[in-house]
Amino acid sequence: MSANRRWKARAARAAAVAFWLAVWQWAAAAVGQEVFLVSPVGALGALARLLPTADFWGRVAFSGGRILLGFALGCGCSVLLAAAARLMPWVEWLASPILQLVKATPVASFVILALVWVRGRELSVLISFLMALPVLYSAVRTGIAAADGQLLEMARVFRIPAGRRLRAIWLPAVLPAFREGCRTALGLCWKSGVAAEVIGLPDGSIGDALYRAKITLSTGELFAWTFVIICLSAAFERAFLALLGAAQRRVCGPDSLAGEGAVQP
Repeated sequence: MSANRRWKARAARAAAVAFWLAVWQWAAAAVGQEVFLVSPVGALGALARLLPTADFWGRVAFSGGRILLGFALGCGCSVLLAAAARLMPWVEWLASPILQLVKATPVASFVILALVWVRGRELSVLISFLMALPVLYSAVRTGIAAADGQLLEMARVFRIPAGRRLRAIWLPAVLPAFREGCRTALGLCWKSGVAAEVIGLPDGSIGDALYRAKITLSTGELFAWTFVIICLSAAFERAFLALLGAAQRRVCGPDSLAGEGAVQP
C-alpha cells in the first residue's frame, strides 16, 4: 500500500471514529441521564480516575495474565493435537466431536459448569483455553492439509531430516493459517475470559470491576473498563501477530505477508 493510500485509509478511519463519537455524545445529551448513557467525556473522566490507581493495574495484570495463559495453553495443545491427528487418524475421529461440542456450547454454560471444578481465580484460564483450542486446532489442520504433497514425497525419498522438513515444508504451510486463527482466537479469549470473570467474580479481576460498576450504577466506570478491555485485546493481538508475522517472514520469505497490508488495518 502506497503512503498516499495509507494516509487516506487512516483519515477515513479517524473520520468514522469522530462520527460515532459525535453520535454517542448526541445520544447521551438526548437521554440526559448519565446513569443510563454516559457521554464520551464522562467515560474518559472515569478512565482518567482509574488509570493512576494500583487497583486498576492489578486488575489488568490479574485478568490479562490468566487470559493470555489460557490462550498460550490453547496454542500449544492445538499444535500438538493437530500434529497427532496428522500422524494418527484416530485422534481426529476422537477429537472432532468434542471440539465441535466446545464450539457450539454457550460460554455461560461452560462457566457455570466450570465453577463446579475450578476456583474462580482460575476460571478465565480454563474458559480462554476452551475458546482458543477448537479455533486454533482447525487453523493448524488447515495449514497441515495445505502442505505440498510433492515436496513431502521428495523429502521422504531423499530422507531429508525432520528438522529441515519442518522448516522448509511444514512451517511455511501452517504459519499463515495459524496466524489467522490466532487473530480470531485472541479476541474470543478476551471476550469469553472477561465474561467468565463477570459470572465467577474472582477478587481483583476486570470482570469483578465490571460487575461492581453495574451494581453501583457507575456507568462511566462500566464504559471505561469496556474501553480498557477493547484496548488490551487489540494491543495483545497486534503484538502477537507482529511476532508471528516476523516468524512467517523469516521462514516463508519477506513477501509472504505482502497481500495483507491492503486488507488489514
